[in-house]
Amino acid sequence: MNKKLVKRNLILGILFFLPVIFLLFLYPAQHNYNVLDFVNKDVLELNGFSSDSDERILLKDHITVLGFLGKHPMEQVIAASNIKELVYDKFMGFKKFQVVMVMPKGTEDETKLLRKEIQTYEELKYWHFVFADERSIQRLYESIKTDESLDENLTSNDVYIIDKDLNQRGRIDDRTDNEIEKNIPVYPMVGYNCIEVAEIKNKLNDDMRILFTEYRQKRKGDFDSSTRRANDLKGTNGEQED
Repeated sequence: MNKKLVKRNLILGILFFLPVIFLLFLYPAQHNYNVLDFVNKDVLELNGFSSDSDERILLKDHITVLGFLGKHPMEQVIAASNIKELVYDKFMGFKKFQVVMVMPKGTEDETKLLRKEIQTYEELKYWHFVFADERSIQRLYESIKTDESLDENLTSNDVYIIDKDLNQRGRIDDRTDNEIEKNIPVYPMVGYNCIEVAEIKNKLNDDMRILFTEYRQKRKGDFDSSTRRANDLKGTNGEQED
């Protein structure tokens, strides 16, 4: 009888302490959490840009997926639909999230058609189309770190992650484990091709989750990313933040 009682108490003790031990293992991992890499700073604000609503759209204090749809927005319906279905629909419930798509002035009517094309059963409350002259669009794009140029229609297949402080986020080292083993030179991920579904699912979405986790932990006071931020910017821009 005593043996059964001891056995029962032992099992209950194991069942009680296992979750506690598991949480103890998780605790240091939370505090060693790495933020999403800073690949560029001082992305220009949308000063002088108009929008398809009465609201003034800003990048500051938002987590933004920024894209450039150019002079013929309807020709970019696949890219816009991919971002809508694979990114916007996943993250629209997160605080301060937005998608901002940039077009030149004069495309407002065609943009309305594009909105109707990608809008389903609910309003695109956190999706904004903004308009400016060609020079302002070029200046905005030049403030982003990228190896690509806007084409003659002011279009890019890439979208970019901009954080609340106008820093561009991405990956300083985008190599796979296999490439690292083969000593392939380091290459970054600074923009995400919105035509490539796998790239959106496996890279853009993962990086957005990391960024939202970072801000959530910042609100909880779990870590200070200032040192990592300075080191990342120094490594990518050749200068350290003041």
